[in-house]
Amino acid sequence: MAAVGDNKIVLIVTHVSVVLYATCFWVQIGTLPYLTKQLQVDPVTFGYLQTTFAAVQLLGGPIFGRFGDLYGSKYAILLAFLSSILSYTILGFAHTIFMLFLSRLPSLCMHAMQGAQMIITDISDANSRSAQLGKLGVSYGIGMVVGPLIGGQTIKYAGEQAAPFVSAAGSVLAFTLVYFFLPKIVKDPLHGKSNTADMKNAAHNIFDIAHILKLLSQNSRVKALLIVKSISGIPIGVLHSMFGVLALNHFNLSAEGNGFVLSYVGIISMLSQGIIVGKITKMGFDEWNILKGAIFVICLSYIMMVTVVYEVITFCVSLFPMVVAGAVFSTVINGMLTKSVSFQDTGTMLGISMAVNSLIRIVGPVAGGLLLKHFGFKSFGVLGVLFNLPLLLYVNLKLR
Repeated sequence: MAAVGDNKIVLIVTHVSVVLYATCFWVQIGTLPYLTKQLQVDPVTFGYLQTTFAAVQLLGGPIFGRFGDLYGSKYAILLAFLSSILSYTILGFAHTIFMLFLSRLPSLCMHAMQGAQMIITDISDANSRSAQLGKLGVSYGIGMVVGPLIGGQTIKYAGEQAAPFVSAAGSVLAFTLVYFFLPKIVKDPLHGKSNTADMKNAAHNIFDIAHILKLLSQNSRVKALLIVKSISGIPIGVLHSMFGVLALNHFNLSAEGNGFVLSYVGIISMLSQGIIVGKITKMGFDEWNILKGAIFVICLSYIMMVTVVYEVITFCVSLFPMVVAGAVFSTVINGMLTKSVSFQDTGTMLGISMAVNSLIRIVGPVAGGLLLKHFGFKSFGVLGVLFNLPLLLYVNLKLR
């Protein structure tokens, strides 16, 4: 277990930093469709912008996790906030499409949530890990509720270009908080060495792709979990990537209205991860059975989307079970993944898990744009059923 001193201080600083990270992230996510519209970006180019962000994060996730394993999760989360500051600042100055795409490049290391998960993994035991990771979701949910509201109000009173600077300022505050108040968290022997040879060896190990691939190729449990996560995650990734476009073009929501819907989703996610995940894990259910139940509920939500959703109110109703089950699913599967590798590799494993999310976000915008253009809104629900129903059968028959 990591030597962190007072875990209470670590928990407080980590959770506050997650609130700030999520707030800043959702300020710019909620306002990005309106900023790109001001710059006359068409839906296809918007999709490419989202894909660029996901591709850069895909490359950075495992390397960021490896960095945290070798140098400590405090330095990893500081790196994440530096990247956020740079990304949001460039976005704030963006007056061309080129600068929009340039603002996505610093997101290579913009993994503050992953950094927080690494901290919690370092200081928690295996039995309480899923519940502790779920509580991080509460902090993220607070930011997800507050962020879109701030973003909507910022656009209303200061314009689209001001919102990214609000995110940059919040990231500066988070960096300062972590730098001065989060104790150093050490778990790797390399951290205790300071000569040049050791530092070069550590730097080399950050980019040790063979080690990362070894975690995948020699662990059947990890492979099975990542397959399940990928298949279930693709439909929600497609829907998520097009949410801003759907809000603007399908449901005709204003920036303020879009902010309220995103905040609604954030509240559900926050309550689910903070209360439901902890209660379910304390009941002693097998983690595979929890995943099966979550996939089943997600399936029902997609069926609702196909059959009863015609306006934004019914859309919000269909989102409720999806967000609850999705929160349980993602929290439990991340806990299972970290328990499937050695303690020294938990950060790298979280990075691989994050890379799966990024890979889905690469496919999502392109697939979502094509679905919306050729088949309409209900095709998102059909896609969800086509992916999750066979997955439910697979998990029940093959993964007992």
